[in-house]
Amino acid sequence: MQPADLTTLVALTHELNIACVPARLEQVHQSDRHTIHLQLRTLEKKQWLLLSWHPQAARLHLSAPPPKQPDTFTFSQQILHQVAGFALVSVKLTSPWERVIDLQFAKRPDDEVQWHLYLEVMGKYSNAILVNANGEIVTAAHQVSNKQSRVRPIQTGDRYELPPALLEAIPSLTESFDLWRDRLILIPKEIKRNLLSNYQGVSSSLVRSLLAIADLDGDKNVADIAMTEWEQLFCAWQNWLTCIENMQFYPHLEGKGYTLTPSHSPAGDADKGLEDESKPLLSVNDFCDRYYSQQTGQVAFQQLHQQISQAIQNQLAKLNIKEKEFLDRLKLSTQADDFKDKADLLMAHLHFWEIGMKEIKLTDFHSEALVIIPLDPTLNAAQNAQSFYKKNQKQKRAALAIAPLIESVQQEIAYLEQVSTAVSMLEQNELTSLREIRAELAQQGYLKVTAEYAPRTKTNNKGGKNKTNRTKQEEIPDCHRFTTPNGFEVWVGRNNYQNDLISFRIAGEYDLWLHAQEISGSHVLLRLPAGAIAEDQDIQVAANYAAYYSRARQSDQVPVVCTTPKHVFKPKGAKPGMVVYTHEKIFWGQPTGLRAQ
Repeated sequence: MQPADLTTLVALTHELNIACVPARLEQVHQSDRHTIHLQLRTLEKKQWLLLSWHPQAARLHLSAPPPKQPDTFTFSQQILHQVAGFALVSVKLTSPWERVIDLQFAKRPDDEVQWHLYLEVMGKYSNAILVNANGEIVTAAHQVSNKQSRVRPIQTGDRYELPPALLEAIPSLTESFDLWRDRLILIPKEIKRNLLSNYQGVSSSLVRSLLAIADLDGDKNVADIAMTEWEQLFCAWQNWLTCIENMQFYPHLEGKGYTLTPSHSPAGDADKGLEDESKPLLSVNDFCDRYYSQQTGQVAFQQLHQQISQAIQNQLAKLNIKEKEFLDRLKLSTQADDFKDKADLLMAHLHFWEIGMKEIKLTDFHSEALVIIPLDPTLNAAQNAQSFYKKNQKQKRAALAIAPLIESVQQEIAYLEQVSTAVSMLEQNELTSLREIRAELAQQGYLKVTAEYAPRTKTNNKGGKNKTNRTKQEEIPDCHRFTTPNGFEVWVGRNNYQNDLISFRIAGEYDLWLHAQEISGSHVLLRLPAGAIAEDQDIQVAANYAAYYSRARQSDQVPVVCTTPKHVFKPKGAKPGMVVYTHEKIFWGQPTGLRAQ
């Protein structure tokens, strides 16, 4: 993910001053520990301004409304308490070549500025700080103590000071080619390193773009660069500065990141879903919103996916150990009959016992084989027999106690394997479904419950108990949807929440329910209108999807059960997604054909 550099911030602040200044601040919402959203009302409309101090993606731009979830962060609440109702009168850089944005608020557009919200875009040191008219820090996203930084502590009540000024030269359109080249060849290093170290406002992504336009290898030593190559690079350099001076930017993807200056590459080479030659050029705000939403979503998905997968694997490892221990104990309990046989044999041959015997050899009643029975020399024969009878009863009680424990552990293993299968089949654009799995695991106690994933509840006036508060939109799951040859819909749950929803709240009496037989996977619903009858090819397509969205998707054929929703039940106390069914028919799903699509 490419960090927002000075060029991007210049373009964004320029557009923001046009689009949302002046504007009244109405709402502040913090969606995570690195991002706040400011709701701004202009004369024409409402807009949401995103401010992020994420270590890899610090930025600000207009965005879609934040997700509807509880805001439990004090930083956003303090900003709302102090600044709500004030007018945003300016969005600008504190210095033309510094990456610190100053959002200024006043009572009215023509009044004196009362509040400054500074966004410092500085990689891992990025921060957001609210400062009053006296220059005092009222609140900050990150408090920095004297122990953490002697140079520039940031704490409530301190006076706000801008970051230390940069020492590099300031780029200028008036600088001649000779002076520019002399500065870059002073130290014989790679050209990409000299560009970064000699001028302010130059980022790695900008250097990469300039070198690509000049068709120059960034690892080339400045001493080895030909004059024609210097001229091409200087032309690209001047072009960049012209874009900044004229405030004309051309956002497009380029390589691993993006650039805001005209590129030598055809637009089609950079088209990755953010651009379309047939559409008008995106504004920098829209471009950044799409780019960073996509990139941060992928990063969040990968991190959450790893967290959930690791938690499931750790829990499965513990459960497998527990299951093995229970099975070993159950195996020992099978010796109960052996203890009874020895006791019976000993009671039938009491006359063979002698004082001090540590073992006795007797002939078995049934096999007539010689059996060696260990004895306690401090007990007589009858007392030794009673000891064996007691062991027999103890082992029987142990078997009765262990059996439900084994069943419980095996059900828990089956549930976690079901969740693991759902997680493994999610793609990077399915972050919402992954978060639903995260919330489910938190509710089941496998992960720590946080405010972000805690279930929303409301009070039931009749019973006084809390219950999950689902809106009508949440009743329609964002599940996979496909179409059969005859136009019937096939719904496939992405996680256990959706599985339960489509199986028990959405399924109609005419629908068909499918699931891979005794294999963890998604619940599948073949939606049929009243009076419609599914043909074999429709059921086969649904069975193929049930097989594909299961742990056995790599197999050529997978047994799939098919029944009506009224014959699908959730046992009392069962975990999400776990069901039993009756009156089923078996079809053979073929996931191979779906993989080829």
